[in-house]
Amino acid sequence: MLDHVLGRGELVCGVSGTRVIFSETQPDGSVVGVDADYCRVVAAALFGDAGAVEFVSLTTGERFTALHTGVIDVLIRSTTWTQSRDTELGLDFGPVIYYDGQQLMARAGDGFTPTSGVADIAGAVVCALAGTTTEQNVSDAADAAGIDITVTTFEDFDQITENFIQGACDVITADGSALAGRKAKQQPDDQEWVIFPATPISKEPLAPVYPQNQSRFADVVNWAVYATIIADEKGITSANVAEMAANPPDAEANRLLGGEG
Repeated sequence: MLDHVLGRGELVCGVSGTRVIFSETQPDGSVVGVDADYCRVVAAALFGDAGAVEFVSLTTGERFTALHTGVIDVLIRSTTWTQSRDTELGLDFGPVIYYDGQQLMARAGDGFTPTSGVADIAGAVVCALAGTTTEQNVSDAADAAGIDITVTTFEDFDQITENFIQGACDVITADGSALAGRKAKQQPDDQEWVIFPATPISKEPLAPVYPQNQSRFADVVNWAVYATIIADEKGITSANVAEMAANPPDAEANRLLGGEG
């Protein structure tokens, strides 16, 4: 697989394209966000060119099929690393790039506050993305709280947000980062949205995904991610990388930046 990708000359990376903070397609066709930047990190490791990447926008229902059929090389799409996915889908996961947790979002006008809990959504219509861990998690949380809810699913988070704004969804649920991004960018002037509970209802370790048993390609993805973590620990940024390479603070930073020792 690695030779095939190198021969093509660019990385094909699956993203959401609509997820605020993580991957948003801009009017000019560019893609911005944390996930998109990690696609560029892997491209830089492969080709020495962060721009050598083709972005493919995928829904939650499309993402794993795109890997299985070879439409994409790697999926970096806010995807939770779970035991069942790791053992049953014939795919491998790379290092976690963001530790998230599932929360709920509702309108303050409906009586919700940041101190609300799962028990407070009794009888609510809760909207979630189809085929995700969030769909099952919110049902499990409701069962644990001894309440009944109606879970309605959509293939795209834009649909969820629009239905929430129009009042068709009483509550929406997703990773906390996704909810915070939607609140910041899409909350109408005549509504106030609140995110709760303070302690997420699940753990959501988000990681890259790639075809199973492709160890050489996996090495590139994994160590490209690790390099960004080491760089952050050492205070190495795009603004100071040249200076750091000339005067590395320690041996590990020196090796990271291409030196020896």
